[in-house]
Amino acid sequence: MKIRDLVKYWDKHARGRLTRDAYQLALSDQHHQRLEKLAALYPMKSSQDLIRDLVSAALDEIETGFPYEQGSRVVAFDEDGFEIYEDKGMTPRFVSLSQKHIQRLKARQVVSAA
Repeated sequence: MKIRDLVKYWDKHARGRLTRDAYQLALSDQHHQRLEKLAALYPMKSSQDLIRDLVSAALDEIETGFPYEQGSRVVAFDEDGFEIYEDKGMTPRFVSLSQKHIQRLKARQVVSAA
């Protein structure tokens, strides 16, 4: 999700699975004021919800923004028959770490539900 799509996301009241992990952070005065203005525009969203959605959108944008670094291994062919090489940059590592983290979260949820 792009930052520019966030308003549409908020307007639709998107839902998702939340972890029990909480993070505490300090904002600069300028960012605090911006958050308060945003909260005034969307009074049905708490500041915590707004921060969560902003962080989620930023992380999505970071993942898609990692530069492609061509590897040496051909992983597919495009519609014109040209070779597509593996990405040896940050994206595959980020995706792998994300999947491992999701599996840990799911395992914790199963344990806490039992």
